[in-house]
Amino acid sequence: MSDSQGFKTVATFTDKALTDLCVAMLGDNGIPAGAFGADSSYPSLSFARNIEVKVNESDYEAAMSILAAADKAE
Repeated sequence: MSDSQGFKTVATFTDKALTDLCVAMLGDNGIPAGAFGADSSYPSLSFARNIEVKVNESDYEAAMSILAAADKAE
């Protein structure tokens, strides 16, 4: 999925802690990533919304490779 700001979604979570781990793992591998949809003025709604981890379009392929390798390692 791509959007108009030049970001692509590489993962979707409902758990903020898992989102933070994903963002940190990508960052540790030199890929800046951000979480979108994690903050709400209504914390109870956080469980109903997905949190997307997005990277720059130019980093998309590398990010997907890192996440796939991490998934296989589990």
